[in-house]
Amino acid sequence: MLNTVRLILPALFPSWNFFDVIAPSPRIEYRVLPSEKPKDEWIAFRPRPRRTSLWTFVQRLFWNAQRNEALFASACAERLIAEPTQHSEDEIVRLIRADVQNSSMLTSAQELQYRLVFVYREEDRLDRETLYESSWLPVSGSTPDRGASN
Repeated sequence: MLNTVRLILPALFPSWNFFDVIAPSPRIEYRVLPSEKPKDEWIAFRPRPRRTSLWTFVQRLFWNAQRNEALFASACAERLIAEPTQHSEDEIVRLIRADVQNSSMLTSAQELQYRLVFVYREEDRLDRETLYESSWLPVSGSTPDRGASN
């Protein structure tokens, strides 16, 4: 019984040292080719809605898979900036590909590129700094399965 209480207490009373560093999280943006948009126009990856109804808010307290995936992508982006790994890049690309393939506006897309952008306030204006930009990748491709054997 005492072991169970020890396991539950950290969840009920989290540590104030939960975050190592408090810093802006990079935003993920992508673009596709061919596109009806200008080549320099980037699309925000899963932007947060400007408004939500009270009912939607209550529902999302119990089930919000898309936001969970967006938070996972954001964590992968943070890792890609701090300590780049192929896994982080593969996961970001996998999620963007899924969005592009499910979008009716982007059905003709053949290639995609993404970037990680920090947005920060400098006095009275917002500044943007691009920290990472991927190469062009096929939309229909898949990320390699690391666990598969030949």
